[in-house]
Amino acid sequence: MDNLEKLSLKQIQYFTAVAEFGSFRQAAFRLNITQPTLSNQVAALEKTLKVQLFERSRKGINTTAQGRELLQGARRILEEAQGFATQAAMLSGGGMGIYRLGVTPTLGPYLLPHILSPIHARYTDLKLYVREDPPSDLETGLINGQHDLILSTQPIMSNELVVAPLFREPLKLALAMDHRLAGKTRINRMDLLGEPVLTVTEHHLFHRQITELCERVGAVVRRDYEGTSLDTLRQMVVMGMGVAFLPALYVKSEIRDSKELRVTDVEGINVVRNHALVWRNTSPARNFYKELASQIQEIVESELGDVVMPAARLRPGKKSKPGKA
Repeated sequence: MDNLEKLSLKQIQYFTAVAEFGSFRQAAFRLNITQPTLSNQVAALEKTLKVQLFERSRKGINTTAQGRELLQGARRILEEAQGFATQAAMLSGGGMGIYRLGVTPTLGPYLLPHILSPIHARYTDLKLYVREDPPSDLETGLINGQHDLILSTQPIMSNELVVAPLFREPLKLALAMDHRLAGKTRINRMDLLGEPVLTVTEHHLFHRQITELCERVGAVVRRDYEGTSLDTLRQMVVMGMGVAFLPALYVKSEIRDSKELRVTDVEGINVVRNHALVWRNTSPARNFYKELASQIQEIVESELGDVVMPAARLRPGKKSKPGKA
């Protein structure tokens, strides 16, 4: 009981932050506190628990075996505390708190500008700490508690997660204005036979999707020139290094008035990305996340219905199955 009275949520938060970032300096920066304050609080927690949480050396720090054993419990405590505060805020009509939102680099920058302002207008005290990662890292990070919820591309495979489909996003063919197909009124899948196709690096789920598409139509993926982002991919297309399939939201954001590229559909090809809001099925804030997913669906239908295909609104009380569109 004496040890319990000495514990604080802040100390547990500091412990998880250092473990996540692997650095007292980076954790202190993220927490907006001084490094000595962070070090002192972690040392006080270690003294209270009578357990060494971190192994310190000149090369940096590592979480000890005992620390790793306690880390999941620490994350659960913080999540329960956040859920408790969120429930109280919703009951009182007050603030919502801070949530860690993970997004994919090929979706977040082109979707968030359309949805964040309306969400903020509805939930004025909701704060979203946004972090970009590839879909596979997002799913792992969500399961491990590094994110509270994620905006990601399906499929999502884990049974520990709830998947709320948001919308389907078509992919558009982009080619340089001096490309042999640029002047053709209609481009069909047979036109792509043997065509060099550019894509992003293979750690993106988007890369796998384009590779599978090329296999179906007989196009050739240019593995010697892979883009690190959609912007670099676009620039390589402009320079005539190949054609590329680009997400419709990126096209809307970055290429609307471009005189350098022709962006079009390909007859006989109907390829889309399925996007969803995802959270842990044990999260105390899961009812709020379901409400938030519904709000995003409404915003997408209203603001982006001409670009993407909004998913059918979830019926109240219906739970999405993991990995399903």
